[in-house]
This record gives sequence, C-alpha cells and structure tokens, in this order.
Amino acid sequence: MPENDTTLADSVKHIKIDGKDVYLVGTAHVSKESVEDVRNTVKAVSPNSICTELCEARCRAMVEKDNWEKMDIFKVIKQKKSVLLLAQLVMSAFYRKLGDELGVEPGAEMLECVKLSAETGAELILADRDIEITLKRVWRGLGFFQKFKLTLSLLYSLIDNEEIDENTVEKMKNSDQLESMMESFAESYPQIKERLLDERDVYLSQKIRNAPGPVVVAAVGAGHVNGIVEHIQQDIDLEPIMQLPPKTILPTILKWVVPILIVGLLVAGFFKGGIEHSKIDLLIWVLVNGVFSAIGAAVALAHPLTVIASFIAAPLTSLNPMVAAGFVSGLVQAWIKRPTVDDFKRLPHDIMSVKGFWMNPVTRILLVVILANLGSAIGTWVAGFWIGARAM
Repeated sequence: MPENDTTLADSVKHIKIDGKDVYLVGTAHVSKESVEDVRNTVKAVSPNSICTELCEARCRAMVEKDNWEKMDIFKVIKQKKSVLLLAQLVMSAFYRKLGDELGVEPGAEMLECVKLSAETGAELILADRDIEITLKRVWRGLGFFQKFKLTLSLLYSLIDNEEIDENTVEKMKNSDQLESMMESFAESYPQIKERLLDERDVYLSQKIRNAPGPVVVAAVGAGHVNGIVEHIQQDIDLEPIMQLPPKTILPTILKWVVPILIVGLLVAGFFKGGIEHSKIDLLIWVLVNGVFSAIGAAVALAHPLTVIASFIAAPLTSLNPMVAAGFVSGLVQAWIKRPTVDDFKRLPHDIMSVKGFWMNPVTRILLVVILANLGSAIGTWVAGFWIGARAM
C-alpha cells in the first residue's frame, strides 16, 4: 500500500471502511488511460480483492470470445427475449463504435481487472447487478411513449456519425462534467436514471463494501463513483432492487379486451347487415391485419415465406392473447434462414451499423419478431376502428 494517495492517479478515490482500504478507480469504458489507472493502482496497493463493474453474464460475454456462437436463437424467441437481446446489442454497438474511433476495446479496463486478478491472486469480484434484471427494471419502469422515445434514441446512436475524440472521453471522467450529464439525462429519463444508475450505485457499493480482505481495488465507471461513496458506509439490503417490477396491468387488459371487442364488433356487424356485412368485416380484418404485419416483416427483409407467414398469422394471433404474430414470424424466419456459426462470428462487427443490423441473419430474425408484431398491432387498431365505424 502506498504511503499516501498522491502516488495514485487523480481518478482514484481512497475510502476507509472499518479498517478496510477501498480504492475506487473511476474509469471511462473506452479509455486507454483507464486501463493504465487500474493497472497502476493494483500494482501500488497489492489488493486482496479486485472488483469490476461486470455481472456474470457480461463477464462471460467479454471473456469468452465465442459466446455469441453458442446462442440459441430459437430459445431467445420462445422465451420472448428478442427485445431484450436487441437492446443489449444496440448498447454493445454504441460502445464498440466509440472503441473503434479511439483504438481501444470497449470495457478494456474491466478485462484488465480479470487479467490482474489471475496474475496477482487477488479475488475477482463481479460487482454489478445482472444485466437482465437491470434492463427489465428499466423497461418496465417506462410508459409507452417513453419506451418509444428511448427506442428511437438507441437506434439513432447507430447512425450518428459524430466523431468523439479521446480528449472528450477523458473529460467524461471529470466528476463535475458527469454530474452535469446525469442531471440532463435525469430530466429526459428520470426512471431510467433511477434504475440504470442510482440502483446500481447502491448495488456496487455493497458488493465492494463486502469484498474480502483489508485492501480492495474497484474499477467502476466514473459516473458511479459519487453514488458509491454516498452509500458504501451503510449496510443496505439489496433484495428490493433485485426484484422485477410487476408488469403493468394495462397491456394485459388490452391483450384480452381488444380481441373480445373485435369479436363483438363482428357480431354487431352481422346483426346490422347480415352475412354479407360480416363477410366484408372479416375481409377487412384479415387483409388489414395481415398486410400490416407482412409489411413489418418485409421491412426487416424477411424471407418471402416469412412475409406470407406473417400475413396468415397476424389475423389469427391478434385474436389470441397467448401468441403474437412476431413469435410465429420469428420462428419461421429462423427455420428458413437459420444463422450459421459465421453469422454469429460476424455479429459484433455487423451490429455497428444499421446496414449490418438488417443484413446479419441473427439480428434480422430479431427485427422480424419486433416489426411483425408492430405491424400486427397497427393493423389491429386500424381494422378495429374500420369495422367499428361500419357497425355504427
């Protein structure tokens, strides 16, 4: 341990907890200097434990380079995790884009922690909350329009060609600038900040606090440092922030009410105009719902048979709350154009552009699921209002 903290980088904050020395290294996830800060801090203080801002799933994805190749796309669709996976890929693409511009692997300082743990014998602590829990808590905390706004923001990050130089990234490690950024972020997405940042500050603080040994080094994003410092002296129960919020009741109600309402309108049309009126209503329902879902699949560049499957499935699945059109379309697309090992190998590179997202068979399947569902939802409302107007 150094005699004083002046031998450490400015990004390092020294905290004492009941006789334990904790060294927080504030990092930028695409910074060469952050890697050096972590390495030099470990060398200077010889920690018993090294904590890193990773969960088990993210660590495995970074360490095991063939992790994508092991993914079962059918399982992803069946478990209804297409949107979750697509969100993870978009975020990964954003960091890879930054990393390529700056010539450093995204999360290199995290990998350095793993490497240094093996080299020094210090215990590696994966101190972050599971990424799936975090993303689900974020997503379920948003309203419909906030979800739409966030989705557009994520997709825009793929096509934004603004260059970010190394000086800008290093300035991000300054706490005052980060606080300003977080305040701006909180104004637009207060629920996201709470669950993506604030809750993880608490989680990270407790994992670091309870790391074994009298000397601990923790490499965390600079934006988490102040929050960790605020909470690390307290013994906090993590159970409440590990629970998944219940799904909002409105989508569940609509999932059952809309099909019942559509059937009711079809029956009302029959009593108003007889069998001929009902035939036209059914034709409207099938064509409008089927065409919109097929358009969604076509926009995702789905195989022609998948587009046909979307057209056939949508009018039926829209009346069945248990199955979605995108579920059927995704499975058909995966069966017809099952991704190869090479497709999975190219995935980290392909997700860095909109063209890559659309052209890689893996992400194309995810897009088919989402866009076919979106088309079916639009078709349901358009056809429903049309049939309702005819019944009046």
